[in-house]
Amino acid sequence: MSRPPLLVAFDLDDTLAPSKSPLDPRMATLLLALVDVVEVCVISGGQFGQFQMQLIERLDDATPEQLARLHLMPTCGTQYYRYAGGDWDQVYAENLTEDEKVRALAAVESSARELGLWEDETWGPILEDRGSQITFSALGQAAPVAAKTAWDPTGEKKTTLREAVAAQLPDLEVRSGGSTSVDITRKGIDKAYGMTKLAEITGIDLQDMLFVGDRLDEAGNDYPVLALGVPCRAVEGWEDTAALLDELIPTLPLPAQR
Repeated sequence: MSRPPLLVAFDLDDTLAPSKSPLDPRMATLLLALVDVVEVCVISGGQFGQFQMQLIERLDDATPEQLARLHLMPTCGTQYYRYAGGDWDQVYAENLTEDEKVRALAAVESSARELGLWEDETWGPILEDRGSQITFSALGQAAPVAAKTAWDPTGEKKTTLREAVAAQLPDLEVRSGGSTSVDITRKGIDKAYGMTKLAEITGIDLQDMLFVGDRLDEAGNDYPVLALGVPCRAVEGWEDTAALLDELIPTLPLPAQR
């Protein structure tokens, strides 16, 4: 970037924390230092409850002023939460209709079974209705990181499933999610939509933002942000992100100095 960002946005799983796992204390400290100088957004495929467990509960030292500068966008930006009056309020939710949910659930299950990707032994449910997003998690929502990494190391299984489901649901958005997941939302509602809404609401230009994610490849669910033209940095895990923030935070001017 040619100028310091006014807002830094992050993916959550494998960017701020290991998949479905809480923030490391080092990352929590860095995020609070960052939110003192710029607005911060977290946009990820998980539902709000996942944000609470992985992120919010790890920021227990945060002041109300710090939390008010944090923008939370669960389910790939199809939902948006802000902190006010001591609680997290939902600003919007682009929920699927009942018909869209039924068709999405049927399409992803039938495709997974036909492709031999429907597992019998899982850690929790494979399918989840998140209101604004239907999510397929091959090994269940609570699968350990090691098992998920081993299931599809090349991403070929997930890509094949995504393509099969997308062919059945041309009116919906079907994208690769985390290491074992496929996400289905309303057409055109993805992380680029969330970032565009964020720019409208905050008044911060997309070129004055920085997005950090681990899935900026063309098949990844972070890619729409890159395609939108937002300045991006690719990472391969939370340790990479922590190293980036160690370098970035000292270069950012305090709000009063801008």
